[in-house]
Formats: sequence, C-alpha cells, structure tokens
Amino acid sequence: MTASSLATRKLFIDGAWTDGVGDQTLHVLNPATEETIAEVPQASSADVDAAVRAARRAFDEGPWPSMSPAERGRILGAMADELARRRADLVELNITEAGSTRMLAEFLQVGTPIDHFADMVHRVLPQFEFEAPTAPVLGNGIGQGVVVREPYGVAALITAFNFPFLLNLAKIGPALAAGCTVVLKSSPYTPLEALILGEIAESAGLPPGTLNIVTGDVDAGEALTRHPGVDIVSFTGSDAVGRKVYAQGAESIKKVVLELGGKSANILLDDADLDRAMESVLGGFITHAGQGCALQTRILVHQSLHDDLVARIVGTLGFISVGDPADPATMMGPLIREVQRQRVETLIAIGVDEGAQIAFGGNRPAHLDRGFFVEPTLFVGVKNEMRIAQEEFFGPVACVIPFSDDDEAVRIANDSRYGLSGGVWSADPLRAAAVARRLRTGMVVINGGGGGLNPAAPFGGYKHSGVGREFGQFGLAEYLQHKALQWPVG
Repeated sequence: MTASSLATRKLFIDGAWTDGVGDQTLHVLNPATEETIAEVPQASSADVDAAVRAARRAFDEGPWPSMSPAERGRILGAMADELARRRADLVELNITEAGSTRMLAEFLQVGTPIDHFADMVHRVLPQFEFEAPTAPVLGNGIGQGVVVREPYGVAALITAFNFPFLLNLAKIGPALAAGCTVVLKSSPYTPLEALILGEIAESAGLPPGTLNIVTGDVDAGEALTRHPGVDIVSFTGSDAVGRKVYAQGAESIKKVVLELGGKSANILLDDADLDRAMESVLGGFITHAGQGCALQTRILVHQSLHDDLVARIVGTLGFISVGDPADPATMMGPLIREVQRQRVETLIAIGVDEGAQIAFGGNRPAHLDRGFFVEPTLFVGVKNEMRIAQEEFFGPVACVIPFSDDDEAVRIANDSRYGLSGGVWSADPLRAAAVARRLRTGMVVINGGGGGLNPAAPFGGYKHSGVGREFGQFGLAEYLQHKALQWPVG
C-alpha cells in the first residue's frame, strides 16, 4: 500500500466498500506540497445513518459482542499481525497525509500505536476482569453475586488530524476488545489512515458491521453524535468542539469520552540540569510542528536559570531543519492546512500586541515557497494571563515564563483551563515528584521520563482537557457497562 494506491477510496460500511449516497468529495492534500494525493467521498447524513444501522445490527444480532474475550482476541490478533506487516507502508502514508517527519512517523505516529494495539490484544484483554464476585451479603438469608462487565453497545469514534493513526487505533482497539461495534469518523484532513483499517479488518475476518468507517466534516460528526442508535461517543479534538459533542450526546443520555486540548507546563526548578532538559524543552513545541495536545508549550523556568535557558533554546532553534518531512534529515514539518497556519500567525501577532517579545522565529521559512510551514517560534517576556499563554496554538510556538519558587511554579502551571500534561525537572527526584503531585493535570513526566508512551498508563486530562481515559485497562474500561447479578445461597 502506498499513497498513490489510495488515490481513490470509498466508505467502509457493513463489511463493504461504497461510494455513499452523495456526490460531494474530499480532496486530501499533502501539507508539505499542497498537492492533492487522494479523493474520498464526503459522507452524508444518510451514509452516517447506514453506518450506525450496520453497527447496531452487528451489536444486537451479530456474533461480536457475544464472543468470549479469547475469541475476540484471536481476530484482533490477526489485525495486529496485519498492522505489523504493513508498518512500513503506513509510515509512508502518515508522512504524506499528516506531514509527519520520518522519525516521528516511524516512532510515535505509527510504531507506537501498532505496539499499543498489540498490547491491548495480548496483555490487557487476556488479563482483564470481565467478571468479579461480590462479597456475600448477610441479612434475610445469605446473598451472593457477581459483577459482569458488558460491552457498552455502538461506539461512535471521532478522531483528529494531528496523530490520526495513533488516535484511530487508540479508540478502535479497546472498543472492539470490549465487544462494542464501531463507527469510526476521521478528520476530513486525514481520512486515508482511517479507511485503510477497513482493509485490515477485512483481512483479519472481522464480522461485517463490527467496524464501519466514514469520512466527513462537522455535519457528518454531528449526525453521528446525535444518532439515537449510538450508545457511547469518544471524541478527540479541541475543547470548543468537545463542548458541542458533549451537549449533542446529552440529548439521548449517551456516554461521552473526551480527549481535548492542552496548554501544558514544563517546569524547570532552580536545580534543573539544563543539558538534560533541552531535548524535552525543544520537543515540547517543535514535535509535529506543535500539533500535539499533550505538548508542553509553556516553559516555566526558575528566574535564576531564565537567561541561560533562553540563550540555549535560541542557539539551538537555528539548527532545526524545517522542510520536506519525507527527508530523514528534516526535524520539523508543516502544519496540516492553511487555515491552521493562519490561526497560528494570528496568535503570534496577538502575542506581540500583548507586549511579549519574539526571541526566535515568528515568520514563514524563507526557503520554502510551498507547504503550510511556520518557523519554530519562542516568546519571552510572557505573563501567564496573556492569551498566548492561555490559548492553544497547535503550532510550533512556546512561551517562556519565569518563577521565583516552587509554589509560584505550581500556581502558574495550574492557572489554565487545561490540564492534560506537564513536566518537572529537578536534581532531587523527590522534590520533583512533590511538585508533580500538586499539578492539576492528567499526566506529568519527571526528569524526562523514559520508555516512551506507556500503554499501561492512563492518557487523559483534567478540566477542559477532557473526560475519561485512554490506553490499556483504563481505555478498555470506558467501553464497558457494569451489571450486577445476585442470587440467594441455599
């Protein structure tokens, strides 16, 4: 499979490929060249309805939800094997469609989600407690029982453009493992990395209607979240859209899981090792051109280290190669579309108007005349109440904010409507851990962490960063209902 072999794709509904009922199409662009690489159907409300009805039949009448975990695991294991077999081709597709650098595509965009999917199949699913006995009840006789965890039903999964393959697998893995049937709707910018999962489901023998894949814009998404045949919605995207999804799901009392935005703080205490911290500091805003909800784009540094750190960042940014993400030497690629670049440029201008100073970047790269590129940009002289310190850029922009002591660092870090990620650096791990425990955020990396994105750790946030968790047993549990069975003894 290559990008060219996916030049024309269809919707995947009830185990079959279909053009859909409408005549509108989506043009998929390579964000580094602005060239059209594929054309796919724009799913209509009728297409969404057909997909939900197929998933509903598959859940109510099909074999998938009634299979044992071991039976589901065998089919999902075949999917995991097929994902691993196609890994190299999926990397090329991610580079072309999402604009990821080669290193990022091989590791976090494609490699990590494939490994996490295999972990769900081979570790989490066999060990998960789908039934558990309750303690006996003594009263008018003796009662005994079990708690049974059952699949929630039809799951509507809506994913974003920034890490499309990771997000798709992070949702369909636990949903299918739980026994749910699925309608997956990708971002209109990155549909190919969703549609290819239909081929993989076919090859693995997933029953028809168990996984359905539609494309589309906000109208298709709303048709999905409002549909009475959907039992649970899992959405990844901005908090602004997340609020709408939450409200739409509430109309029919759906369960809603939200993985939303972030404005995470990377805290460097007065004894932080700047040599060790630099990779984390830079990666916190240039990784995938800043298009990551968990990136640490607020750099909080003790005032005694401020000037040294800024000089180090500025000195390093000049060596960051920006350009063609297919080139292994490229360190930062493009934003996904022109509308996203305009948003980033608008916020950069707002930062200047607010009185912050640009220490590096702020413009489009002079050597690139095609593609949606922005220079890596560093702001100093930032106050935490400024819009550039409170709003999510989703671009390669960071703000440096000094603090005087640990208490002030915690106060600044927590002064945000978001709470997804964070980092703490200190020569004293216990001190760093004490600060980390005070942060109102779902994840904190201490001294750079290690081992990458842990499939056994929950992923999700506090406050406007979302509701619910993904990955491992935590992600699987979101797609399960709890039923109590009780009976008399004797």
